[in-house]
Amino acid sequence: MSDIPADLRFAESHEWARLEADGTVTVGISDHAQEALGDVVFVELTEIGKVFATGDQAGVVESVKAASDIYSPVGGEVIAINEELGGSPELLNSDPYGAWIFKLKPSDKAELDTLLDAAGYQAAIGE
Repeated sequence: MSDIPADLRFAESHEWARLEADGTVTVGISDHAQEALGDVVFVELTEIGKVFATGDQAGVVESVKAASDIYSPVGGEVIAINEELGGSPELLNSDPYGAWIFKLKPSDKAELDTLLDAAGYQAAIGE
C-alpha cells in the first residue's frame, strides 16, 4: 500500500503538491508513481524561470521500465529545481516526498483546491 501524506494535494497524473509557508508550491511524484516506475535512473528537470499552466509537461522521469512525463499540478513560474536528482535520481524511489522535483510560484493558489486530497488520491489509485 502506498504512503499518502495527508498534508499534500495530488494530481491524477501522480504528482504531489505542497503549499509552503512562503506561498510557493513544491512538486514531486507520489510513492505510488515511483513504485509503478521501478528503479528511477534519470530525471529530466525543467528550467528556472519557465512558466507552466496547470497540466503542462514539466519534465521526464526515466526508470529501468519506462519513461514518464511529469506534469505541473498547478500553474506558475518555476523558482527552483532539485539539482540533486541529476546525480542521484534514485532519491525519488527512496524518499518520494522528500525528493521534490521543482518549486514554483503559483499564478493562482486556489488551483491547489482542484487537486485531490489524500483520501481522494487513495480512491483514485484504488487503494
